[in-house]
Amino acid sequence: MKTSRRAFLKAAAITPMILPSSIWAAQTKPNDRITVGFIGMGKQSRGLLDGFLSRGQVVAVCDVDTTRRENALKRVNDYYTRFPDQGTADCKAYVDFEEIIARKDIDAVCIATPDHWHAIQNLAALRSGKDVYCEKPLTHDIQEAIDIMRDVDKYGRVHQTGSMQRSSAEFRVACELARNGIIGKIGRIECSFGDPGRPCNLPEEAMEPGLDWNLWVGPAPMRPYSSVLSPRGMHDHFPDWRNYWEFGGGMVTDWGAHHLDIAQWALGMDDSGPVEILPPENANAKRGAKLIYANETEVIHKDGFGVHMYGEKGEIRVNRGRFWFILGDKTISKYTDREDGGSLESKLMMVEREYLKDAKVRLYKVKAGHMDDFVECMKTRKKPITNEQVGSRSAICCHLMNLAYRYHQAIKWDPAKCAFAGGTGNPEWIGHNYRDYKKKA
Repeated sequence: MKTSRRAFLKAAAITPMILPSSIWAAQTKPNDRITVGFIGMGKQSRGLLDGFLSRGQVVAVCDVDTTRRENALKRVNDYYTRFPDQGTADCKAYVDFEEIIARKDIDAVCIATPDHWHAIQNLAALRSGKDVYCEKPLTHDIQEAIDIMRDVDKYGRVHQTGSMQRSSAEFRVACELARNGIIGKIGRIECSFGDPGRPCNLPEEAMEPGLDWNLWVGPAPMRPYSSVLSPRGMHDHFPDWRNYWEFGGGMVTDWGAHHLDIAQWALGMDDSGPVEILPPENANAKRGAKLIYANETEVIHKDGFGVHMYGEKGEIRVNRGRFWFILGDKTISKYTDREDGGSLESKLMMVEREYLKDAKVRLYKVKAGHMDDFVECMKTRKKPITNEQVGSRSAICCHLMNLAYRYHQAIKWDPAKCAFAGGTGNPEWIGHNYRDYKKKA
């Protein structure tokens, strides 16, 4: 059973709570510990949970898998039993995320569910007066990104996307070099990540008790259980639901959400995006799609270094823990492994000192870490480094690239209106309908 997005959002328990305007405008007192509810307790959430345990009071956890839910509950209560000065061991566990949304004592939620759930849970949290930390990619389609950008502002919330590469010095320095014209006009940026999504055709498997499969599938089309999508218990790998259109967008939305985000940052496009998207020449190719910007810079999906920027005067290559800066035919600074000598930190400091000391463009510099930035912004009510505009616009880039692969059509895009242009594209590609999982049909 399917229903329209609008009807679903009206029927679901995510309608705005009517709260006094003073609550929306209130600032978190610096000495108050934030209360956090966790939605989704799989592998990705474990590091997030460890981070928030000491930065706030985790009061609720939620997962549709009994083993993961109970493990998270025990971890939280064990932690506060050991460190009672940091919180109380009275965390509660839930199967349905709406029970966390309904709690008025929760300041923020941390969402680490599969992509097809992100927007529904984000919007529910925002409309109930909660700040949100949500894993990338922020959304499962373009319309969801538009909805989240609108509602963060409408309800006055603080929103951080888990695109933590922006909080790492190597990516900031690389983008500051690009933004200050140190390598001249950038002609192209090559981003390296895996395949686009594909339809899910996994065979049915017998399912052990302890998983609410209807809730796991949620708004996606119902299909038989597969352990590839939701491995039972405390597995230690990232499940492959992300490879299928129904639940994710392949590596284009997975790793692409990281590297295309850096391309957006380097080009100064956080409030905009490409104007044209081209598919690869071969309809079956899994590399070669391009995002083209108004200044004619191309962002190309292909295998390579991570993020590789080509300018008129030089190149910048950057990936996690790796940095390579070239002017002309001379390497200015390089750290790709220990054999390069020195350290990444020393190489970045040299570049900042020699090439960015008089920089006119200074990018957001996180003082501590990505989660700390979110918590600090909850207190100040300022926008964090990967706020809803950043997370949504980068997600839109991923979705546009996936559309080029999926339908093998050239697409014109209006980033100001977030709409197809020039008679290209299909309006139905912007969003998708949700299954009414509450009817369990």
